[in-house]
Amino acid sequence: MSSPSSPSLPSSPSLWPVFTGSGRPHDGIAALPPPPPWRAFNGGPVLEPPRHDEDPDAVSPDRVHRARTYRATEKAVQLVNAALYLRRPLLVTGPPGSGKSSLAYAVARELRLGPVLRWNITSRTTLGDGLYQYDALSRLYAAGREPRDGDIADHLRLGPLGTALLPYERPRVLLIDEIDKGDLDLPNDLLNVLEEGQYEIPELVRVARSHTTAGLMTADAQDRAEVRGGRVRCRAFPFTVLTSNGEREFPPAFLRRCVTLQLRQPAAEELEDIVRAHLGELDGDARRLIRMFLGRGSDGELATDQLLNAIYLTRTSGLDAASREELAESLMPYLSRSTDPDEF
Repeated sequence: MSSPSSPSLPSSPSLWPVFTGSGRPHDGIAALPPPPPWRAFNGGPVLEPPRHDEDPDAVSPDRVHRARTYRATEKAVQLVNAALYLRRPLLVTGPPGSGKSSLAYAVARELRLGPVLRWNITSRTTLGDGLYQYDALSRLYAAGREPRDGDIADHLRLGPLGTALLPYERPRVLLIDEIDKGDLDLPNDLLNVLEEGQYEIPELVRVARSHTTAGLMTADAQDRAEVRGGRVRCRAFPFTVLTSNGEREFPPAFLRRCVTLQLRQPAAEELEDIVRAHLGELDGDARRLIRMFLGRGSDGELATDQLLNAIYLTRTSGLDAASREELAESLMPYLSRSTDPDEF
């Protein structure tokens, strides 16, 4: 007896990888296969994609430099593509300076997905901070100055998460930076929004009968986005990067909804590639400082940008060799020390 036929799934191996890590911008995102049936969204009205990062007005110069110089590992390329194909958030963990946040800028630039929407997390951050802000006080003042109550939309502005979930034709890139610094409930609060790809703005839902649509300012201050009935639903699920320094564990329900990438400190060859990308070809001082950085790394935690700072100053300070050595060591203090078993 023949077995029941399985539903047909898209099979396009030639499209992999969409993100290559090459640093060369392209429109490969247009060839991304349809999402899995359980991750398909149909929000509207459809919004045009924003300007890409090659536009000097779209992103600050330091962000462009970080995107251009980022060197993705093979594992990072694979898991970025997994997150893109599955329409799942990418949880990136690793030590400070390992390039967690820079990865988001590199993906946005290569795939021409527009300015990165960045949400910096602190211990006081709530889910509402990322979705939208409502200035009730300014609305009260406006109502007192005018015979009629002003438009409530004038006192609402979407946050980074709220903007990323607008029904863009192409996915936006959302960076939720240092989520492990947030309140213990924040990952769980994010679950429903990231799973459903939608949220409500109660202030607009309450007036939906008389105001069916509202034009709201977005987090990147571009043209107002039209919201209908106080409800926002994405169309292209945003490429969401959540970074963590590993300061605490996350609940299993949160982890199973993410693609997880663990970054490590770069090895010698990778460090050389990073230095070349930022500062050009290596000289004797640069090679010596890379060896020093790797040697010191066994006794404590260091960040790659400390090495870049040291190499830059040895090239530009004009100091003698002994002074350059002393300066370089001063610029590479340990961020944390390795645990010595003899101390216990």
